Amino acid sequence: MALTGPGLEMRLSLKFVRVVTLAGWVGAIVYFAAVVTEGAFAVLPSQDEAGLLVGFTLGGLHVMGLVSAAIFVIASLALAKGLRAFSRSSVAGVILMGLLTMVSQYHVMPRMARLRSQMGSVDRTPRSDPRRAEFDRLHRVSVDIEGAVLLIGLIALFLTLREDRPRAEG
Repeated sequence: MALTGPGLEMRLSLKFVRVVTLAGWVGAIVYFAAVVTEGAFAVLPSQDEAGLLVGFTLGGLHVMGLVSAAIFVIASLALAKGLRAFSRSSVAGVILMGLLTMVSQYHVMPRMARLRSQMGSVDRTPRSDPRRAEFDRLHRVSVDIEGAVLLIGLIALFLTLREDRPRAEG
């Protein structure tokens, strides 16, 4: 029996919310990587200032991503009418994206900030300095995490669109 009326409208609205929040998050990651980071290092007078701007905007991206993950999961729970939403690959992917984002935001970035503060200037600190070596290692971890979040996000978006497509009546 086909769902009609307010029930159908609610399901369509929840599907729309899932796609918009996830696509917005993925799009923001692409914009951050392609425009914000490139622009900061191209136009600001020092690498240190560019790094501060990138770190600040990355923190905002993380908050946006965590809010998006929460909205996506809540909408998925409402669509599935319960916990079986967690069996969906798209939901598992978004939860993984959120966990990776939390690792970056609450573990990697604070450690990088402490090292940046200790060095005064990352750019003027020799690469042989253990603090700089650790900063550079954490930077690579941060980049890898963001890349993984983007890749998982693209896959989760594909899966979401596939899950939400209209079914042929048989």
